[in-house]
Amino acid sequence: MKFNDSHSYGDADVEAVYSLITSEDFRVEAAEDVGATDLDVNVQESGGGHTVTIVRTQPADMPDFVKKLTGDTVKVKQTEKWGPAESDGTRKADVKVSIIGQPAEMVGKAVLTSAGGGGTKFTVDGDVKVSIPFIGKKVEPEVAKAIKASLKHEVELGTSRL
Repeated sequence: MKFNDSHSYGDADVEAVYSLITSEDFRVEAAEDVGATDLDVNVQESGGGHTVTIVRTQPADMPDFVKKLTGDTVKVKQTEKWGPAESDGTRKADVKVSIIGQPAEMVGKAVLTSAGGGGTKFTVDGDVKVSIPFIGKKVEPEVAKAIKASLKHEVELGTSRL
């Protein structure tokens, strides 16, 4: 299923937001703030961009019919490969979020762009895929909802830090 989500980082400029979201300390804080455990955050600089990798165990914030498949927690691997700033300051990343041990993932693109008049707009567009016969299409909206909730929380926390 198609995945689209968009948020605003208020008055903060793109480079300030980018600096925050490529900070290991901030990503650890954001993950711990939602109850993640067994947390490993790694940020590597390369070619004017960064690769952010986060592996965490977190509560499965899903309906009971999904928890029967996953259990009460899920182990998630999130990878963001951010490129260098474009001429207008825009930052783009290839993003992949996988539930380890489950046939569920979201693959897409994240973009940080200047919002007209100041501030930064953050968008994520991609596809959520759950490869489970008969029920995968039913589970995909629940996975998308969980990813959106996680993004919203991180943006709200980030906005309060900028």
